[in-house]
Amino acid sequence: MLKISIGIVSMAFSGLVMAHGCPGEMKAIDAKLATNPKVSEADMSKVKKLRADGESAHKAGNHGESMKLLAEAKKTLGM
Repeated sequence: MLKISIGIVSMAFSGLVMAHGCPGEMKAIDAKLATNPKVSEADMSKVKKLRADGESAHKAGNHGESMKLLAEAKKTLGM
């Protein structure tokens, strides 16, 4: 019973961590975009779309998908 309780608490806590990770990732992307990074127009459009889609996923409660999209945006920016 203790193991099950610990597992449930761990899953709940990891969801909270992921939820708070999304805004931090979005802020990091926004900060990088503010410095006018040297990326192509195509990559810039891709980053902005991934950033927007990541925020939408976060707001919908899909934090795993949000983090995936935001990580792809950061990779495209060379972060």
